This record gives sequence, structure tokens and C-alpha cells, in this order.
Amino acid sequence: MGTADVTLRMDSMEVKDEWQDEDFPRPLPEDGDASCGLTDNRTHPPTSLNVGESIAQRKRRTLVAPDMNLSLDQSEGSVLSDDFLETPDDLDINVDDIETPDETDSLEFINNGNELEWEDDTPVATAKRLPGEGEEERDSSGRLWRTVIIGDQEQRIDMQVIRPYLRVVTHGGYYGEGLNAIIVFAACYLPDSSCEDYTYIMENLFLYVVSSLELLVAEDYMIVYLNGATPRRKMPGISWLKRCYQMIDRKLRKNLKCLIIAHPTWFIRTVLAISRPFISVKFMDKIRYVHTLDELSQIIPMEHVQIPECVSQYDEEKIRAQRERLEQEQNQKNSSLPKESLLRGIVHQTLAVTSDIKSFTATNQWGAISQ
Repeated sequence: MGTADVTLRMDSMEVKDEWQDEDFPRPLPEDGDASCGLTDNRTHPPTSLNVGESIAQRKRRTLVAPDMNLSLDQSEGSVLSDDFLETPDDLDINVDDIETPDETDSLEFINNGNELEWEDDTPVATAKRLPGEGEEERDSSGRLWRTVIIGDQEQRIDMQVIRPYLRVVTHGGYYGEGLNAIIVFAACYLPDSSCEDYTYIMENLFLYVVSSLELLVAEDYMIVYLNGATPRRKMPGISWLKRCYQMIDRKLRKNLKCLIIAHPTWFIRTVLAISRPFISVKFMDKIRYVHTLDELSQIIPMEHVQIPECVSQYDEEKIRAQRERLEQEQNQKNSSLPKESLLRGIVHQTLAVTSDIKSFTATNQWGAISQ
């Protein structure tokens, strides 16, 4: 079969409209001819993405070709016939020229196109929900809930009841090199123990604090506990602190480099002393006390640390009271100096007079003996 026959056979191939790709430009319809001479049975594009649709169910665009002889001989119409080959060199394949993927090439997911994230030599797909990452939903009554994963367990948080107390945990920026996070815990935002449903609120707030900690921390971190301006009725109980410590992932406990307690009181010191039996010695060694915000600023950068207004006022009042106390002590010390000098002079004079009397008496006695 010659070249003319091949050309004739190719001309006899029927190209349907459904074979044409949407990416190629199509001729615009002329006036009065909306079909453009082509049959278009397609419906309008969907308004939403049907993710569950399988590939087999999708309408494919096909090329309808004439019947071909699939025999292995080189007869007319066979797949081995030379009629379909323009030149013999077209099928020459050099295996050495074929590029194969290297082992170092990055792998990509077909579905989401995201790469694997690596942490501690363990691949974690980005499509998987991270520990502490919340999915919020509303129930039939309109109450907002957040589902989180703490450890290996799924927990639900009542976001409606803890909304007034969400500022108890904030991100204070980073320190040093890398992603060393500063986590600020403001105790002044804790609920009052006299409020209704206090136990239920603290249970949900506990889950929120632990899940937020897992989200905010990437590498090493420190916790700044703002204890100032917190009345005793807002102080969390020992059992609550114990549970928080035990529920925190072991990696988070290990990566904690320092626990700074600002404005410590005798009550918080007592709580920590009582908590020693269930807290490791290494953790106790990480605790550090600071008495003013100025002292805190010498340890960590304060640009992104959110200090509550009541804590700032407490710090100013404490500094003012300390300054007044020092001035009062200094004034008392200065006022006591003249009295001490006068008393010292009187003592010296008394001792001098006593010495003169003793000397005079001894002289008179010696003269009487001589006579």
C-alpha cells in the first residue's frame, strides 16, 4: 500500500466533536448557526466539584478510527504493515536516552499536590489533621463545638462556654534562633470559682489549653505564667494543674525549656511545693521567678507578649509601693542618725567624767597615805 492509500485512509477517519479538547479554541458560532456545524451534546458545567465521581464514570473524548487488522503479519491493514511508518528511523529507541526519575526526586500526591512534612524522621501527610487542630461545628441548638485530637484520643470542646476565657493562652512571639515559641498564660482570665458550672468550664478550658499548646509549639518553647492581679478565687486547683501536666505530650514536656512565673505569691509557691510529688525534678529545675515586668523584659523579647491591663497596673502599683517603702526606710535611717550621735556624745562625756572622778579620788588617797 502506498502513501496515497495511507492519506486516503486518514481522510476517512471520523473526528467527532466529543474528541476535541476544551483547552483548544473553538470557532465562534455565526449568526443564525449556534451549532457551528458540530454536534454538542454536553450539558452546562457543574456549579460544584463532585469529588466522589470516579474516573470511569467521566465522559471521555475518543478518536474513532477505521477498523485495523491486528494480525502479526505484514499484510495490508496489519499493525506491522509498513504503510503506517513514514521512515524506518521513527521507531528507533535509544534506551540510554530515556530519563528515569532519580531516588532523590520529591514525591507528590496526585490528589492534593502537597509534599510530605518531616519531623523526627517520621513522614506526616499534610492532609492529616494535626494534634490539637480543631474542626468546629454547630449542633441543632446552635451551640459551637470543636473537635480536637489530644494524644491519640478525640475530644470535643464546648467553645460556647469558654469563649469569655479564650485569652488565657496567647502566643508571645519567639526567642533566640529558630521557632522557639513564647506561650503566655494569663491567670487573671481564668473563671471565678464561684461562677455557675465552674467544673464544666474548667474541663473544657483544660482541653482548649492543651490543644492550643500543641498547635502553637513547633520546637523548643517557654511558658510565661502571669500570676499578678489574680485573686485567690481564680487560682486553678492542684488537681487541675496536675491533669494539665499529665495530659501534655511527652515531647512537649521535654521541649519546655523554662517556666517563668511573673509576680509570684506565697500561694503559688505553696501550690508548686505541694505539687512536687507528681512533678519531675527536671521540671522543677526549669521554674524561674521574676518579680516585675522589667525583669521579665531582660529575659525575653516583649514586642509580641500581650500583657493584660490589670497585670500592668499591678506591676506599677507594686513598684510604687516598693519605692515608697525604700524611701520610708531611708528616711527613718537618716532621722535616727542625730539621735544616735547625741547619745554617743553623752556616753563619751559620761565616761570622761567618770574617768576624771576616779583619777581625782585615786590622787587624794595616795596623798593621804604619803602624809
